Amino acid sequence: MPFRTALSGLNASSAELRVIGNNVANASTTGFKESRAEFADIFATSNLGVTANAIGTGVRVSSVSQQFTQGNVEFTDNNLDLAINGQGFFMLNDNGVNVYSRAGQFGVDRDGYVVNNQQQQLTIFQSDQNGNITGATGPLQLDRSDIAPQASTQIGVGANLDASLSAPATAPLDPTDATSYNNSTSLTVYDSLGSPHLATLYFVKSATPNQWDAHLYVDGNPQGGANTIEFTSSGGIDTTTFPGTYTIGGINPGTGAATMSLDLDFTGTTQYGSPFNVSQLAQDGFATGRLSGIDISEAGVITSRFTNGQSRTLGQIAVATFNNSQGLRQLGDTSWAETFDSGAPLVGAPGAGAAGLIESGALEGSNVDLTEQLVGMITAQRNFQANAQVITTADTITQTIINIR
Repeated sequence: MPFRTALSGLNASSAELRVIGNNVANASTTGFKESRAEFADIFATSNLGVTANAIGTGVRVSSVSQQFTQGNVEFTDNNLDLAINGQGFFMLNDNGVNVYSRAGQFGVDRDGYVVNNQQQQLTIFQSDQNGNITGATGPLQLDRSDIAPQASTQIGVGANLDASLSAPATAPLDPTDATSYNNSTSLTVYDSLGSPHLATLYFVKSATPNQWDAHLYVDGNPQGGANTIEFTSSGGIDTTTFPGTYTIGGINPGTGAATMSLDLDFTGTTQYGSPFNVSQLAQDGFATGRLSGIDISEAGVITSRFTNGQSRTLGQIAVATFNNSQGLRQLGDTSWAETFDSGAPLVGAPGAGAAGLIESGALEGSNVDLTEQLVGMITAQRNFQANAQVITTADTITQTIINIR
């Protein structure tokens, strides 16, 4: 009887419509991957198998397979929004169980962990205290504590001292009298408590040719005596008589911090016949810093930025790939679990092997093509109508046979 054959066609068309309806409903779901209904024909068999001229008995849904093609990457204003450009999945810790997702809508919970809307924690490769990425995996937790200050220990000076100048008219040096020195420059240095101090260098041309004296003042107080800088006749540092660096110790910051010692490095200083200018002036200390932001590179390296200009590497995002992504089991909430068919996850850094790169401040949209789905919907509807017509026709034939007298 053709009734069961046509009924299997109705069920198959109905299943295809459900798959299409689910795809259409999730056309705007971040990280969603569309599904496709796949069918197989049915033949009645016996112990001898299917005969060569056997008539089929219908159709069945053989599989509903997911299509893990790339969705469109759309940029946002939140740098904790993440997208994978290429293959792979984010690893998420769901109360001790690993799940996998392409949806990168992340935020921070009250304990500082980076989580998604289901409170699943983002898994990363952890870093050590020196910021080196290790092979150990764990959740990403943002440390909001202040970064400790670092006392200044070195000042690097790159300047040109005008060779055409004469020695100052007034001696000795008096910072309040501009006629007692030729040039000056200042920068901020920090003590062990992170308190800032104004360090000023005064340059005084000596009566001896190719010789200058540099005087260091911290917060207006002289530190050490004159530091003589000698140049060659070509304007460079005379390394035969001048080491290039002076160490000024015993500096009392006056804040209860430890006594400071500063190395004055003048190796980048020259004496040419051009006006005084400073091309380099740097020191290695910094004040206390508060967390000001998070940066994530396309390689997945997570760096925290602080208000004192310092940064700290927190880790690297772990990306999982599978030999058979279609073997993953859907869990809902745009997440999947590994199965025997998918194989074990291959966990690595973004960009390594088959793993895609990370786009920070972006989200991967659904890969559903609405036009394609609407065309498929029309096709499934026509198939449903055709199978219904088969049942109507078979019923008419049956009724005709019954009415034969």
